Amino acid sequence: MPTENLSDLLNQVSENSTGGIDGLIGEFQRLRGKLQTDGERIQREIEEYKALSQQVMELTQTISGSVEKVRASVVDRPTRVPQEKD
Repeated sequence: MPTENLSDLLNQVSENSTGGIDGLIGEFQRLRGKLQTDGERIQREIEEYKALSQQVMELTQTISGSVEKVRASVVDRPTRVPQEKD
């Protein structure tokens, strides 16, 4: 096999391998970007969930306090007994 043919063959193999590696690198970079974007989105959603959860807890405490006040006022209020007519 002449040296030129061997050199051409090696160049083709090298170009194919390099092209494949470059393609993989590009795909990994794309996936890395997607992971970063998804990670940032998930972090934002966690923070939003945390804030909403805190609001629900505060609202629940407010409602619970109001219910307790209503119960206390009902218990403290004397009940009126209807008087019978003679």
